[in-house]
Amino acid sequence: MTTFVLIPGACHGGWWLEPVAARLRALGHRAYAPTLTGLGERRHLATATVNLDTHIQDVLGVLRNEQLEEVVLAGHSYGGMVIAGAADRAPERVSSLVFIDAFVPRDGDSCWTLTTEEQHEWYLDVGEDGHSIRPLPFFDPRATPHPLASLLQRIRLTGDLGRFARTYVYATEWDGQSPFEPFYDRYRDDPEWTVHALRSPHNVLRGNADEVLKILLDAAE
Repeated sequence: MTTFVLIPGACHGGWWLEPVAARLRALGHRAYAPTLTGLGERRHLATATVNLDTHIQDVLGVLRNEQLEEVVLAGHSYGGMVIAGAADRAPERVSSLVFIDAFVPRDGDSCWTLTTEEQHEWYLDVGEDGHSIRPLPFFDPRATPHPLASLLQRIRLTGDLGRFARTYVYATEWDGQSPFEPFYDRYRDDPEWTVHALRSPHNVLRGNADEVLKILLDAAE
């Protein structure tokens, strides 16, 4: 039995990864798909002060309150920032990291510094509250505005992610320039990483859930 904690990307809640978590549980594993503060069913908690540290603390709360160990932490898109921060702060609870078409930060990085100009335009399209970015038109109807501060805040990492087994999943069918191509290029020939390229848009669970499930199970081994 392996324990998985699955973290969604911007504007998405635990509902996005829950179908995969349910399949993992059906196979006998423990799997959690928490919703980060200010999103999904926790939208009422959104404030201008919700930032990357808040979301890292959300994940640390799951790890510590559920007394989880030897965890496979997986993050999609923005979720890569969150799992990197959580693993750095609680390395004794984490065995493996899976970045699913996601940011892989180094100390001092932020989503803003790592992404493209096209994504910058999206980040700056804040809604009426002045501190949340709008879901993109093609997102699931359940998507909610995302706290801007979490995308701008620079991460602080005190250790090397090389302490963990690492997997990168790259979606090859972006419409335009993928902000995640630099990570794929960086790690695809690195023997310390397991790298997969999926013929998929950024929403890798739409039509590729079986492949993602297999990659998670392989990461557990």
